[in-house]
Amino acid sequence: MNVALESLEQHWLPFTNNREFKREPRLFVRASGMHYWSQTGQKILDGSSGLFTTAAGHCRPEIAKAVGEQLGTLDFTPSFMRGHPGAFALANAVARLTPKDLNRVFFCNSGSEAVDTAIKIAFAYHLARKEGQRTYLVSRERAYHGVNMGGTALSGMVKNREAFGAVMPGVLHLRHTLLPENRLSRGMGARGVELADDLQRFVQLVGEKRIAAVFVEPIAGSTGVLVPPRGYLERIREICDRYGILLVFDEVICGFGRTGAPFAAESFGVTPDLITMAKALTNGAQPMGAVAVREGIYQTIVDGAPDGATEFFHGYTYSAHPAACAAGLATLKIYETEGLFARGRELSPYFQDAMFGLQDLPAVADVRGFGMLAGVEVKPGTAPGARGAELQAKLFDRGLHVKTTGDVAIIAPAFIASKEDIDEIAAILREAIAAY
Repeated sequence: MNVALESLEQHWLPFTNNREFKREPRLFVRASGMHYWSQTGQKILDGSSGLFTTAAGHCRPEIAKAVGEQLGTLDFTPSFMRGHPGAFALANAVARLTPKDLNRVFFCNSGSEAVDTAIKIAFAYHLARKEGQRTYLVSRERAYHGVNMGGTALSGMVKNREAFGAVMPGVLHLRHTLLPENRLSRGMGARGVELADDLQRFVQLVGEKRIAAVFVEPIAGSTGVLVPPRGYLERIREICDRYGILLVFDEVICGFGRTGAPFAAESFGVTPDLITMAKALTNGAQPMGAVAVREGIYQTIVDGAPDGATEFFHGYTYSAHPAACAAGLATLKIYETEGLFARGRELSPYFQDAMFGLQDLPAVADVRGFGMLAGVEVKPGTAPGARGAELQAKLFDRGLHVKTTGDVAIIAPAFIASKEDIDEIAAILREAIAAY
């Protein structure tokens, strides 16, 4: 497929060096199963499930058929004061996967919107229980919680924040958990549980009834796969319970089988009050996000409103879009009928062995991983992040797509991957990294 360079000028690509991309564009034009194809016809193995979206593999005909049939039957329904059967069916299906009692599901269109929705739910909940003074939010350094204004304020990645001013006041950041002592630890590290006590310090700093919610990625994915130390999430949960703070797990990357269970909350044995999700909810086939909310939070907000009044003044034009709901229902059916969460769980030891097998390369600074998610960090080059961007291009040219952040290659294959696919991912990574 020939692409004229001048035809690329009008599109402003997100999170991209646009000048460099348009000098040497790398485009995907087709996908199937574990692979993409470039505009030159090159077959490219997908090592990151798209953008952690496509856990069941690309271009699943079941999803395409469901979306097509939905668009031919009911293309759009307002979600304000109206609904459609697919929205309720998908909410029920999601609630069957979430931890017990997180059974109320609010739909939106992305992980970023899910995070901002969770912020509003937290504020509305505390206001309804006569604690509207709880206006502080807590996140972590090196966190990524999307790119809307609330999520940007929560994020702890400097490049995502520095151009946008204060963004939103009243946000405190725990220290991150990437410790040198846990370098090359497989799974959860042994050191760092005490970092959770930063939350106790913040309570003492601002007051026992001033913090509304703590936002935590069970595994900080976009910053380079930061697996929590043993006991860390439990201690965060304990402090939240002590002071009436809501705990929000951002599972936009971790959710839907990536850690071996439907949600990382189950994998780590810690139940939050809210879970944000997106990406693999529809296998990436349609934009969609959601927030699963504990029953008591929902009831408090609803019961706190006067009779006949709207209880929660929030939503989006495309909330629970019929086509997105159809994609979600088809996706969850695939996960269930093909046992893909179990398949990913069974494949994960082989996958982790392959990724940690790269640690002998001189340019590898660290390897981190859990389930079907791993980060391979290379030693920096001329500037932080420069080598990672260069590595991503080199991998593409060798026939492998992975997401990079800074100097970390983030590998997250679809659950349909074979051991041969894992071997190929590792071999291409080894060849490219060995060049440094």
